[in-house]
Order: sequence, then C-alpha cells, then structure tokens
Amino acid sequence: MSRIRFAQWGVQHGHASGKALALRANPATELVGVFEADDEVRERAKADPAYSDIHWYAHPEEFLGDASIPAVAVEGRNTESLEMARHSVSARKHVWWDKPAGDDWAGFKWIAEQAESHELLLQMGYMYRYHDGFNLISHLAREGALGDVFSVRAHMSTNIPVTAWPSNNTREAISSHLGGMLFDLGGHMLDQVLWVMRDERPVRVTSFLRNDTTPEVPAFSDNTLGVFEFGKAFATVDIAAMEPSPMARRFEVYGTHGSVTMEPFEPADSLRLVLTRAWGSYSPGIQHVPLAGLGRQRLYELEVEGLIPVLRGEQGADRPLTHEVVVQETLLRGTGHLRS
Repeated sequence: MSRIRFAQWGVQHGHASGKALALRANPATELVGVFEADDEVRERAKADPAYSDIHWYAHPEEFLGDASIPAVAVEGRNTESLEMARHSVSARKHVWWDKPAGDDWAGFKWIAEQAESHELLLQMGYMYRYHDGFNLISHLAREGALGDVFSVRAHMSTNIPVTAWPSNNTREAISSHLGGMLFDLGGHMLDQVLWVMRDERPVRVTSFLRNDTTPEVPAFSDNTLGVFEFGKAFATVDIAAMEPSPMARRFEVYGTHGSVTMEPFEPADSLRLVLTRAWGSYSPGIQHVPLAGLGRQRLYELEVEGLIPVLRGEQGADRPLTHEVVVQETLLRGTGHLRS
C-alpha cells in the first residue's frame, strides 16, 4: 500500500519539529517537504534533526497544487495558522492543524464547513486524545462507571519566559491573543472536558483573565481561570504562565458513583479511581490504575497512527468535526473572543 504523502506548512509552532519527526518515523506516511516563509527561521530549522535532508518548498502552491499530496500538517505560529488551514482546505487538502485554531470564529467556521462539504479531514493537534490516561478517564465517564458527572477540574500551567527571541513560546508573543494562557493551552483541556461531557455546549462561560506577574507585558493574561457551566455540571480550567517546574498538571472528574484523578498527566504512571460499586474489572473503593507513562513524542506518533486509517477511508475520525467546532467555540467564549 502506498504511503500517505504530507507537506508541512510552517515550523514556528512549538510542536512543529515533533510532528515532523512523527510523520517521518511512520512507514505509512511520507513528509515530502516543508514550507517556511521566514528566511531566518527556515535557516535555523535546517539545523534541526527533524528536518535533516528534507525538501524545502519555495512557495506553498508547490504542494497545494500537487494532487499526489492529500494532506497538510499546519505548524505555523498561532497568528498565522488559520490562514494556512484556509488555503489548505481551499486546495482540497486534509488538514492536521496544530492548536489552537486561531481567534477568528467566522474564519474557523468557514474552514469547518468547507471540510465537511468536501469530505476532508480537519483534525486539531490535541495529542492528549491518544493518552492512555485521558482515554481511560473519558471511557469511565462516558460509559457510566462514575455515575452522573457533576464536576470536571483541569489544571495545566506552565513556566515560560517574558521574552526569549526567537521563541514564540513567550509571554510577549502570546500577548497578541486575547485570553493569554487560556487561549494558548486551554484547548488541550477543553478537548478533554467536552469529550467527557459528550460535547454538550456549556450554557454559560465565565472567565478570570489576570496579569499578576508580568508587568512588562500589561496585555498578557498570565493567570487564567475558565468556569464552564453545563446543564447539570460545571468544569473549571485554570492555566498560569509562572508555575515552578515540574508542573503539577492535573485532571479530575467527579460523578455520583465515583471519581478519577490523574496527577501529573504528563508523564502519567497511574491514576486514582474511586468507585461506589464494581464496574468491569474495577472494584468498589480506592484503586490506583497503572498507566504507560507515555512521553510527548510518543503521543505525536500515536496521532499519526490515528490519522492513517482515516485518510485511507477505513474508519471515521477519532473525533467528529462537530467536536472540533464545539471545542473551538468554547475556547473563544472563554477567552473573550465570543460573547458567552
């Protein structure tokens, strides 16, 4: 069976080199080439082993107009990736798009509509979809092991510098987006929260977007909290820019018949499960369930493995397009781009 040919558009996203390595490592995929518009960035990237001996395109039309390349990995900065995705979908390419999906809601909806009408895959690069701990949590919640879910709590803070040229992972760079840290990382957690909640649209969103430690960049929200109210539950997502490493990244789900807690979730070697009743192989009471402790690069590789059968038409997407849309809408409601 022939390999699935990808082009990568951009190298300035924080996940770009890892995604390139994942595409090059899988025998079923081929990373044909990369386009990066910034000359200086492109020259630096040539020294990255992820791009060793790779072909560099002079213009995106070279791959957008190539019918032998059905898919594009969008790995540009958050300020430019939406336009990359728009051009890719317009060229009838499947899109693997690294998060978040920009801050133009109308533009994102247009891309999603085009993908649906032309039967194109639009998959966001939320790699925790392939994390065994998150998958077990959502399975327990969605299948009823925890009873009726009434609370979800997600904590995903980081520690990034104010500025560190040429990195885009800085408070100064992220300050161009309303919502700051919630915009930058919140999609990862909302992807999980909304999947646990079966993609129920929150009835109300209330956010607290503060600048508590970054006076040098007044527009940047470095300490953020989103509260998402559902019909019979609520979820909280808190993300800050200044938590000391190693960060205590944590995900919790509470239901009327049990709870599950995973801390840290990257890497995760176990989760704490509490049940009031037996469910499957799990007993009532407290138990610690072992996990594989998957590293970030392995999650990228699992993303690629998930794309392959979808692009070959062997199965549907791991998350339906309606899920991608509600995640993006909820993120933009939380960051203030959309009225709640």
